[in-house]
Amino acid sequence: MKKKFIISICIFLLIVIVILVNYNIKNSENINSYNKITKIILGNNITINVEIADNYSEREKGLMFRERLDENSGMFFIFENEDMQSFWMKNTFIPLDIIFIDSNLKIINIEQAVPCSDTGDDYNCKNYYSKSPTKYVLEVNAGFCEKDNIKTGDYVQID
Repeated sequence: MKKKFIISICIFLLIVIVILVNYNIKNSENINSYNKITKIILGNNITINVEIADNYSEREKGLMFRERLDENSGMFFIFENEDMQSFWMKNTFIPLDIIFIDSNLKIINIEQAVPCSDTGDDYNCKNYYSKSPTKYVLEVNAGFCEKDNIKTGDYVQID
């Protein structure tokens, strides 16, 4: 009887450990999101620090719920394939310049995106589209491109 009880406790503890390990692995993906940082060089040697969003969950979250973005900082989205891309500003509080970039690192188009309004269960959010297939998208503070003369046709360097 005592042996069965000890075996049952051991099995229970093993199950709890497996559940906790799986939970921590899933959460560590979210915790470690955006720990990948690199530098992007635009225009006339303008360097910005960017957080990398290179998997589905990171791209989906993007800059949601951020109240500010440091100057000369941004988020660099990397997609598996070059394709038409669409972004919206749900739960994004910061106005942004969204820079669509093709696989040759050429800027295809730039969109000025504004936070959308929460209307209860619905969001009144505009979609911002690439004008042709893109592999990368760079989000920076609104007005960055105008201030630093970043324009369609410019090339981006990844440091």
